[in-house]
Amino acid sequence: MEDNLYSYSALDKKGHLVSLSSYQGMILLIVVTSLHSPFVSEYKDLERLYIMHQREGFEILDFPTDQFWGETPESDAEIDAFCKENYHTTFPRFAKVDVRGESAHPLFLYLSKKKKFTGFDPGNPLSPIFADRYIKQGPGWEKDPSIKGPFTMFLITREGKAKKRFELTTPFEKIEKEVLHLLDTDSEVEE
Repeated sequence: MEDNLYSYSALDKKGHLVSLSSYQGMILLIVVTSLHSPFVSEYKDLERLYIMHQREGFEILDFPTDQFWGETPESDAEIDAFCKENYHTTFPRFAKVDVRGESAHPLFLYLSKKKKFTGFDPGNPLSPIFADRYIKQGPGWEKDPSIKGPFTMFLITREGKAKKRFELTTPFEKIEKEVLHLLDTDSEVEE
């Protein structure tokens, strides 16, 4: 595995291979998404954050997946249409990928290794439900670094280093605060 994500590539929503090196010098929020997740309304918050800070060198990269409870059976075109029609999203969207297990895209193996699972947010009423789903899989689930659900997010520095991991139960206000802090402390934008 590489030391930063610029060596990775992924297919965009139209099936074109995109090198993540094209985002070099930008602050990234890489988001694992699912259309029928209880957290899908976060698309609205993500788009607001994107519109407000895109000019500062901030990008959101959306990676839909159907690996969690069958919440995204739609095609890439249907996913894109749904997000644009319902949440007016304008940030880059990639083709549907696997984000955990043997078939996981290498990018998500890298991100999960760099920023491990640290638990669900204790203040979120859905946290015990998600924990219960994983407890049934057996002991040691909380030490497994793999992605636990859609709307897990990774904050990436301008140098391509994974800085923070946010679980699906993390309040969006906390995510936004961390993004703004990184934008404030790393304000030099590559032209």
